[in-house]
Parts: sequence; structure tokens; C-alpha cells
Amino acid sequence: MVAEDDEKQAELVRRYLEREGHAVTLVPDGRAAIESVRHKAPDLLVLDVMMPRADGLDVLRVLRAEARELPVLMLTARSTEDDLLLGLDLGADDYMTKPYSPRELMARVRTLLRRTRLSGGVGPAAVAALSVGTLVVDPDRHEVTVDGGHIDCTPGEFRILAAMAAEPDRVFTRQRLLEELHGFDRYISNRTVDVHIMNLRKKIEQAPRSPARLLTVFGVGYKLTDPARSTTRASS
Repeated sequence: MVAEDDEKQAELVRRYLEREGHAVTLVPDGRAAIESVRHKAPDLLVLDVMMPRADGLDVLRVLRAEARELPVLMLTARSTEDDLLLGLDLGADDYMTKPYSPRELMARVRTLLRRTRLSGGVGPAAVAALSVGTLVVDPDRHEVTVDGGHIDCTPGEFRILAAMAAEPDRVFTRQRLLEELHGFDRYISNRTVDVHIMNLRKKIEQAPRSPARLLTVFGVGYKLTDPARSTTRASS
């Protein structure tokens, strides 16, 4: 689905997507985007920020509040870091600034769809669930649970958590985690990772400001650990 109020731009994107074999729905404004996603359940949303009847950021707020996990690639003429980080904070999976290359846009679309299918267990082999204490990341089902309760994660948050859950207690640098988020706009700084970590802590920690699972290793990066095992080591 392409939500873009510029008819010429929307038509250009549609032609490129259809050339790669995708079925495309065009919508001209934010409210139409929300309603169309609800009824059509697309595999991916290409979302312009500046649109009438609800801008792209408002659309993203609504869709993520409804726990819709479809990948969202945002397009915008805004290029400041704060604008980019706001989009990521709201749950965007990728962000391109205008003007952009349609060929690069297609590459980003392919990457997002491929990763979504892989994380959703599409393929001949399922991937075993990853457990770090009572936190469980299931790449096959694209699900996260903590103490048995379901946690809604954006695709970007899920990729970071899955990578860290596969190697608990390993310290991941920001650069290493950015590699897990390959495809984001090249002008986004390491703060991108910090935003995702902050959002993940809100979801998986009992006290996000005093995290017990997703820890900061000052001057290096972050690690995911089992708080029960950490407590046992500390008491001994």
C-alpha cells in the first residue's frame, strides 16, 4: 500500500512496485490509509509524512496503537535528525528523505519484505524460540513474551531483541545493532538504536528507568541478560 497525496509521485512508485510483481493499492490521505490498512491488511505500507486528513506520523500512531505490525517505510521531505527519530520512535521500520531514488526505494521494500517473511517463519525450516530467563523471543511466530504475557514489538524492535536473545550476556555495540537494522536512512545516527532500546525497556522491564534485563554497558553498548541469574551471581 502506498499512501501519498502527490499523484505523480504515487503513480511513479506504483509503476516501480508493479514492475517487481507487487499488487499495489494507492491512497491519497491519512484517513484513507488507516481505513484501507484495517480492511485490506497489506504486507507493507509506504507512508508519506506530509498528507491531508491526518499526516503520516498520526497514521503511524494509530496503526501501532492498534498493535498492527506491518512494516512501514516512511517518505518525507523533512531531514532533521529529530524528525527521523520521531518516526522511528513511533514505530517506523525505515525512513527515506525526498528526493529519493526509486531504485533505492525498491531495494528498501525488498529488504523489509524479506525480513518480515523470515521473522514470520516463512520458509522450509522453523527457528527455535530464544529464551533469556522469562523473556522468550519466537522468530518463527514473530512473538515476544515476558513472564507469559505477550509483548507487541515493531519489526525493528523485534530484530534487535532477537539478535540479542540469540547471544545473551554478549555486549552489542550500537554499530552492531545498527547492522541488524540495515536499510535505515544513512543520515540517522547511533541515536536510532538508543530510541529502540528505550522503547523496548518500556515494554519488557518492570522499571524501565532501572532496567534489569536490557542493560547499558557504558562506553560500549547494550546486553540482554536474565535478571534472576544476575541476582544470583550478585548474592553469591
